[in-house]
Amino acid sequence: MIHSTAVIDSHAEIDPSVEIGPFCVIGPGVKIGRGTRLMSHVIVEGLTTLGENNTVYPFTDLGAPPQDLKYQGERTRLIIGNNNTIREGVTINVGTLQGGNETRIGNENLLMAYVHLGHDTVVGNHCVLSNSVGVAGHVTIDDYAILTGQTGVVQFVRVGAHSYIGGQSGLERDIPPFVIAAGSRPTQIKGANIVGLRRRGFPAETISKINDAIKLWIRRDVEKEQCLLDIESQYGELPEIQQFIRFIRDSKSGVLR
Repeated sequence: MIHSTAVIDSHAEIDPSVEIGPFCVIGPGVKIGRGTRLMSHVIVEGLTTLGENNTVYPFTDLGAPPQDLKYQGERTRLIIGNNNTIREGVTINVGTLQGGNETRIGNENLLMAYVHLGHDTVVGNHCVLSNSVGVAGHVTIDDYAILTGQTGVVQFVRVGAHSYIGGQSGLERDIPPFVIAAGSRPTQIKGANIVGLRRRGFPAETISKINDAIKLWIRRDVEKEQCLLDIESQYGELPEIQQFIRFIRDSKSGVLR
């Protein structure tokens, strides 16, 4: 169903099952998949692809040009997967040539009101970004991460899987997987995201070892590489610990301790 007040370019590709509410505006480079619903006053522009069964609430703008002075109108993209809920006032920009041409959002994510995702951001699956989270360009947010209200993330930071970020935090370094972190200048690791891991079915023994590994990592009196060697020697048989160590060693922005 398409409301009579919606403005839709004739070149947009829209599945017949899509619902488009009052006063929505859809540009010529847009593709929208089966079962997606745009409630009202939604703008979808640029080369934006929306997958299946997404719900987009009023006053959201998807696919606007990057807020980057280097951008000169290049044909870059925004790709959004399936089953996402995108609440009121969310803004998500397309990518830039310098960042790989693409901003990408996965599946089953909840973006609460007034979230901003900058150019070339990559969000995985099953993430929750609470009200007024602001994410700069070139940020990666891995699966099942939760960023709570008014958190800000600077460019090129990576937020690890299954992490939980407390409200009004300011993230300037990579956040390892499985941790709880909070605060701004400095942000601090508080321990393992025990409740989140339990909810996702991690065994109690695995959670305990993840928590012990995080305690080793945040020791201030031991150098980074020695911390990793200690973690690896004591808990390295666990895939989750291997993931934790690999994340830290792959970091290009520095990892929070």
